[in-house]
Amino acid sequence: MFIKVLKSKLHRARVTETKLHYVGSIYIDSELMEAAGIVPYEAVLIADLDNGNRLETYAVPAKSGSKDIIILGAAAQLIKQGDTVIIFSFAYCTPDEAEKIKPKVVVLDEKNNIIETK
Repeated sequence: MFIKVLKSKLHRARVTETKLHYVGSIYIDSELMEAAGIVPYEAVLIADLDNGNRLETYAVPAKSGSKDIIILGAAAQLIKQGDTVIIFSFAYCTPDEAEKIKPKVVVLDEKNNIIETK
């Protein structure tokens, strides 16, 4: 049996832009993706701290060092530029493997700079 557990998260990321008329996903600065262990096109869950909306999409790498967090497609109806979000990634594993997993937490400031990695 496999269970779904938290692998990592980008905590308190600031949305830098939204693009409604775009094939849906989220652009994330590739440096931030690497810091959190999120791979290109991995499924991610996004929780908006400003309005409580939650949605699942996939991560597309943005230019390294850009600090971009760009919401694309229909998700732009739920999450707006300037909103603060948490971006979660998960892994499937056995219960025994889950006992050994320590999620990587990357905390960001209001400009999407890494201020702490746990």
